[in-house]
Amino acid sequence: MDTPEQPQIYLITPPTIELSTFPNRLASVLDSAEIACIRLALAGSDEDTIARAADACREVAHARDVALVISNHVLLAQRLGLDGVHLDDAARSVRAARKELGADAIVGSFCGASSHDGMTAGEAGADYVAFGPVSASTLGDGTVAEKDLFQWWSEMIEVPVVAEGGLTTDLIRDLAPHTDFFGIGEEIWSQDDPAAALKVLTDAM
Repeated sequence: MDTPEQPQIYLITPPTIELSTFPNRLASVLDSAEIACIRLALAGSDEDTIARAADACREVAHARDVALVISNHVLLAQRLGLDGVHLDDAARSVRAARKELGADAIVGSFCGASSHDGMTAGEAGADYVAFGPVSASTLGDGTVAEKDLFQWWSEMIEVPVVAEGGLTTDLIRDLAPHTDFFGIGEEIWSQDDPAAALKVLTDAM
């Protein structure tokens, strides 16, 4: 039996970023660990703010050959030269996003804790499916994506899976055999030294 490859890190930006400091913090994290992809997960819908943040992050990411996707803004992804889009509405927009962005773009889909939505997203052409949160949180409706969902998915489904939301070292240890990516965001950005915080989490794999 082959031991599964170690999951990769999928970095998620904070909902608001300080342009004077965040690109440097991002760069130090990218230089400290191997990152598979970054998701620009900005709150709000001010196009100018999002575009400026995207430009700054894209510069840092692409200089290091790391893909950058944006949450939900399919047209902005195209206009700003990003690598794709992460959709929050389960499988609903996957097909349309794929059609708009073409075969080479990354299209990912967040499906909460629903294997059904995950399968639908995969069939519609998603490159990955994200499940979460993986620990109890007051956000959303309190539904948690349990370990057995990841276990089942990794055995039955080819589409890569991301575990995200409320990760701890214990959960990472638990889920590492069953997930392809860990979506890590607030877990490290809330710390003074995000690169060091990330190392603590990756060591748990």
